[in-house]
Amino acid sequence: MDALKERLAAELIAARERSHLLTSLDDADLVSQVSPLMSPLVWDLAHVGNYEELWLLREAVGIEPMRPEIDTLYDAFEHPRATRPSLPLLPPGEARAYIGTVRNKVLDTLEGLRPENVPLFEMVIQHEHQHDETMLATHQLRRAPSPLREDGLPAGTAGTDPWTPETRIPAGPFTMGTLDAAAYDNERPAHRVDLPAYFIDTVPVSNGDYLAFLESGGYDDERWWHPEGWRWRQSKRITAPAFWFKEGVWLRRRFGDVEPVPFDQPVQHVCWYEADAYARWAGKRLPTEAEWEKAASWDPEAQKASRYPWGDEYLPGRANLGQRRLQPSAVGSHPEGASPSGVRQLVGDVWEWTSTAFHGYPGFRAHPYKEYSEVFFGHDYKVLRGGSWATDPTAARTTFRNWDLPIRRQIFAGFRCARSA
Repeated sequence: MDALKERLAAELIAARERSHLLTSLDDADLVSQVSPLMSPLVWDLAHVGNYEELWLLREAVGIEPMRPEIDTLYDAFEHPRATRPSLPLLPPGEARAYIGTVRNKVLDTLEGLRPENVPLFEMVIQHEHQHDETMLATHQLRRAPSPLREDGLPAGTAGTDPWTPETRIPAGPFTMGTLDAAAYDNERPAHRVDLPAYFIDTVPVSNGDYLAFLESGGYDDERWWHPEGWRWRQSKRITAPAFWFKEGVWLRRRFGDVEPVPFDQPVQHVCWYEADAYARWAGKRLPTEAEWEKAASWDPEAQKASRYPWGDEYLPGRANLGQRRLQPSAVGSHPEGASPSGVRQLVGDVWEWTSTAFHGYPGFRAHPYKEYSEVFFGHDYKVLRGGSWATDPTAARTTFRNWDLPIRRQIFAGFRCARSA
């Protein structure tokens, strides 16, 4: 139990250090809103502390609310992002003091940790890391220099280890989802899914691959586009991935800096409609999320699924995760992180769009509150899998399900293609 307490404390501290780095800006920058798609950074900062207080102090321990009057301000379902700047939010200094007090109380409660509350701690840790990735997306939308710096992690190259363009996944059943109590409700319960054989791209679609679609006139050819995607593309006059522009050569803006588009990296900042159009142009389709998960987790010889493509233990260096690099690795990198089927980069680098709408699994039960997943079920949201370079390893397991609207491009999302065998 002591080792568990130490691990939880260390993970809470690591997440908070990341949050403080991402909010190490002038107060004016923290309270401003760079896009109606995103909250002011100071909202995210106070929100992670309020969420922590709600679940680890009030729910788990029964401590009286510290600041009940601010609960509605930081209720993500009460106030959409576009309206949050108009709220009487805690100013940066007060927000830091509040979340610091909450954290100190939470660390004090670890001494009397009850086993049934461990999943709540896991949930809060993952929640803060998820908001940290959201704050990274806010930084990407800012045009000013950011406090973010590369930490020297090698860029990652495909090296000399060859790979085939596609990997064939044999027909048959596999176990989808998990029984892990620390997983989110939408990942549960584990259930058997039987799939026909299919092919899936061994690596994500690269910037160079995507450029071929773009320069062939793909954005101007209605044949490749979903009808709603075609209307979106026309109304928004979209002609390239977000943050790309051409001045003789193709350039991209990344955290305030302008640089040539690296054609060997997975394409990112494309929405579902763009991914779907590329797949059609290439004579393929987007994988279903079941196809993605089977390729990522299932070991056909052992007849079992694993938490990561390479096994149940997280091993640094096998994937580009955790904000250690501020961009994807080259396609084909990290061959040691491949799944048993030989598919690479299934976690890290870019979130991957799937063709699947977000719904609950058979036997789904909302936990610990229906607003986490259930209120988003339906055809409006598409499922993304795998995590990006900005995703912490705690939220990059093979069963983790992300979701977003098919027009969203500020997230660190790319894709790979599939086709039926």
